[in-house]
Amino acid sequence: MSPSIIERIVGPRVGPEETARHSLRYGTPGFLLLTARVLLLVSLFLPYWHMELQAPQYPDGLHMTAHLNSLSGDVAEIDGLNHYIGMRSLYEAAELERDIGVFLMILFVVLLEFAAYIHSRWAVLLVLPVVFFPVVFLVDLHLWMRHFGLNLDPHAPLSNAVKPFVPTALGKGGIGQFVTIATPGVGLMLATAASLVLIIALFFHRRAYLPLVKAQRASAA
Repeated sequence: MSPSIIERIVGPRVGPEETARHSLRYGTPGFLLLTARVLLLVSLFLPYWHMELQAPQYPDGLHMTAHLNSLSGDVAEIDGLNHYIGMRSLYEAAELERDIGVFLMILFVVLLEFAAYIHSRWAVLLVLPVVFFPVVFLVDLHLWMRHFGLNLDPHAPLSNAVKPFVPTALGKGGIGQFVTIATPGVGLMLATAASLVLIIALFFHRRAYLPLVKAQRASAA
């Protein structure tokens, strides 16, 4: 009897005796998926991005920190400087992303929870959004900074002194006498570590369950 669509998606089940006999083979994918979930949950409470602005009038520099759902630090002072060159307030950037950031991370954790019970290739579809999240975060950050830097207000006090530019999302940049240093936060590092753990988890997942899937297909045939 051929398996149903649900059975094909969920994949073959492993009995308790077989699991006990090969605990490392079948336990490793679940352990790695659990590790990734913990890393993501911890990252929720940590900064994802830092930016320091250095200028002669600020000997200690100005510092801004971005969490998934908020901005903190010297945002008002940086906005005041940006106003003179015609750049919009940093609070206007990624408003939707900050509104849904925490919920998106919780969704990722739920997807990984489901992936631990899927013993077929469909588990990849649940894991891939989480794997690519750090890259998407940085690309989204770059696009917002590019949009703000290339669309300066022509009526700003110093609009004639500054040409449109693209601020750096990571690394050192700046314009005129201002220097910016952008660095990833611990939260982003943990999310990146979770992505690497998930890639390893997919390898062990395939090694553990692909033979069972093939045996299931052969039996159905």
